[in-house]
Amino acid sequence: MNGDAEQHALNTKERARLGWLALTLTPEMGPTRIAKAMARLGPAERVFEATLTELEGAGMPSRSAQFVFEGRALVAAEDEAKRVAEAGGFFLTREDEAYPERLLEIYDPPSVLWLRGNAALLAQPGIAVVGTRQPSPYGVGMAEMLSRDLANRKLTILSGMARGVDTAAHKGALDVGGKTVAVWGTGIDVVYPKENKKLAERIVESGGAIVSEYPLGTFPAPQNFPIRNRILSGMSVGVLVIEAGEYSGTRITARCAMEQNRDVYAVPGNVTNKNAWGPNTLIKQGAKLTATWEDVWEDLPSQVRLQLEDEMEKSGRIESKESGSASLFAEPTLPEHERLVLDWLRQDTSTQLDELIEGLEARLGSAEIFTALFELELAGRVKQLPGKNYVRCF
Repeated sequence: MNGDAEQHALNTKERARLGWLALTLTPEMGPTRIAKAMARLGPAERVFEATLTELEGAGMPSRSAQFVFEGRALVAAEDEAKRVAEAGGFFLTREDEAYPERLLEIYDPPSVLWLRGNAALLAQPGIAVVGTRQPSPYGVGMAEMLSRDLANRKLTILSGMARGVDTAAHKGALDVGGKTVAVWGTGIDVVYPKENKKLAERIVESGGAIVSEYPLGTFPAPQNFPIRNRILSGMSVGVLVIEAGEYSGTRITARCAMEQNRDVYAVPGNVTNKNAWGPNTLIKQGAKLTATWEDVWEDLPSQVRLQLEDEMEKSGRIESKESGSASLFAEPTLPEHERLVLDWLRQDTSTQLDELIEGLEARLGSAEIFTALFELELAGRVKQLPGKNYVRCF
């Protein structure tokens, strides 16, 4: 191919990408309507040459067709592409090679994905970890532990970077040098919640990615988040639910996963905790009860497991089952005063210091309890919460 032909092919490809972007930015055009219009119009770049009649004949509403025909859609697409590049991001269309194949399997995959970070990560096997924005200490601990253990075995951890379980999942993956993807309900330049700005940067810097189907500048409208949940489940091989109320966005993600033929895993919760309703109900409906990483691992498709094991072997991270398995219970061989304190503390709720001293006064003095708490905190077995409340870690 000579230079002119190569340049022509490049221009055609870029114009096709702009075609997808232009329709995505066109009023009243969603993923399903865009897909139907593209199927009728032919090559994506042709959208800019089509007549008004052809555009309307492709199923576009008259307002949308007018927007494209008058050239406003092309101007919007060129402006957006420029702004995305200036923001350090890029976009993928459904025709791009890097667009995740799993996402194309769902009913209404986004026409365009906006990204920051590592696009190749979207093709890797991943688990979506989702749950309430107001988890118990038990929920936070389980999210961190399971995400850490699964990421340590080369599974990508996907979540929405919301407060609570999502944040814990991302942090758990990052803590072991794993990869994580945050799927946002805002533009990739609008961090939400704002306190997760450093987490967002850490995700990108560690080789992860931030993904959205919304243009730059999109603010956190409530309706965006339930819609984005289909992307979380669609890009994953399964969805892991950790604490969710009866009426929550997590239920939407789980339902999307079932409709998309994805595996659903759920961590059982204390029945007296309202956020245990979601996972406990899912388990009743057939979700896999999950307590450790093995519960997820043994359910993965064999080709996925082989791929992950091969990657672990190449990176020198193959571990024995004994050394790598997580446990919900404290390991033995603790000094007696530490064991007594640890046995008294719970993972699903915090214990106030005065309550702890009163409960153990027949067996330990306050000085022994203070010493035990100090040593257990240093060992990462106990976490202190505000108000001198303590919870047992995983």
